[in-house]
Amino acid sequence: MPIDYLPILILLIVSLIIAVGGLLMPHFIGPKIYNQAKQEVIESGKLNYGDARRRVPVQYYMVAMLFILFDIEVLFLYPWAVLFWDLKWFGLIQVGIFILLLVESFVYVWKKGVLEWE
Repeated sequence: MPIDYLPILILLIVSLIIAVGGLLMPHFIGPKIYNQAKQEVIESGKLNYGDARRRVPVQYYMVAMLFILFDIEVLFLYPWAVLFWDLKWFGLIQVGIFILLLVESFVYVWKKGVLEWE
């Protein structure tokens, strides 16, 4: 019975060797030229400035949450698109109501001024 698990054990060992090797090889065979420019922390092509714990405007979080919310809502259209021909008029009416609510909530957020930066 334990011999049946031997291929899984071999797979785990080989994958572990590949993962560890991929992490350690650049350390051993990579160039080791250190200078001040390479030690700088760069994010998105720009040098850091100021404190890392600076305040982020609340509008940033609001836009991020709304993006995630609307993005997830649009994902609900994919199952409907797959079953489009099977659902007939009932599915079309249901997705029409869904899109109407989606557009209505977007207009509400827009009118409320959440998407405007000051």
